[in-house]
Amino acid sequence: MQNGPFIVTGASGQLGRQVVGHLLEAGAAPIVAVTRNPDKLADLKERGVEVRQGDFNDPASLGAPFAGGKRILIISTDDLEPGKRLAAHSSAVAAARAAGIEHIVYTSLVNPVPESPITFTADHRDTETLIAGTGAGYTILRNNLYADLLLMSGQQAIAMGKLFAAAGEGRTGYVTRADCARAAAAALMNETGQKVLNITGPEAVSQGEIAAILLEIAGKEIPYVPMQAEDLVQAMVAKGMPEFMARLFVSFDQAIAAGYLDVVSDDLKALTGRPGQTVRDFLMANREALLAPPQH
Repeated sequence: MQNGPFIVTGASGQLGRQVVGHLLEAGAAPIVAVTRNPDKLADLKERGVEVRQGDFNDPASLGAPFAGGKRILIISTDDLEPGKRLAAHSSAVAAARAAGIEHIVYTSLVNPVPESPITFTADHRDTETLIAGTGAGYTILRNNLYADLLLMSGQQAIAMGKLFAAAGEGRTGYVTRADCARAAAAALMNETGQKVLNITGPEAVSQGEIAAILLEIAGKEIPYVPMQAEDLVQAMVAKGMPEFMARLFVSFDQAIAAGYLDVVSDDLKALTGRPGQTVRDFLMANREALLAPPQH
């Protein structure tokens, strides 16, 4: 294991909290958890984690929380408004550089190429470029789509009796958030040099195959109904979703249809010692959530 202090940003979020848990289990120390909301991390403070307040959108707030750190995990923010995410990441990378951080781990996206339809791809690509320009060691973790997203779409599909998507016959190497947390913790503790890794599940699945798993869970036929991207956007907007959010979700489907997320790698196994959970095992483990009525 490399020497700390290990800094985890976004530590009160779903991914960051799991990463800190893995660091504690492995005996990594000292651990610094950076968050906009320190009150949310009182439980981690009790376990010996130093909690510091910092906000990527307030560059002046990042000097103190990053001070003295050796290795940092920059978890990409969830700000979906175009450009805002990159501005926040730029502040974080600049502060890490100013603090003399030796190794930066960043949660990116598979295939962040200009041609990818996913609306925030450029934010990831440009952040990777900023990190490479720091001169520090880095591990870029290009995470595939979270399998966790299938809990929402799967629940709706079971309730409606059909799985609607604009993904065509495309396949996705879905990876669970839990597996991404394992990867991030392992990279933060152990990786050296400058690497780009693809963090994916062990296989790529199509929407038709997901529909077949939902059939097993629900005990009824759940056909996959392919749609045109614009039709799906309008259907989501008609149900009350803001248009930019609908376009974001449908851009995932467009990327799947075009093959940009058909990425499967052994990097997760090489990094952590075990492969990721399959989509089938993940959905089966969350059977109760999938069968619950959707919240409106």
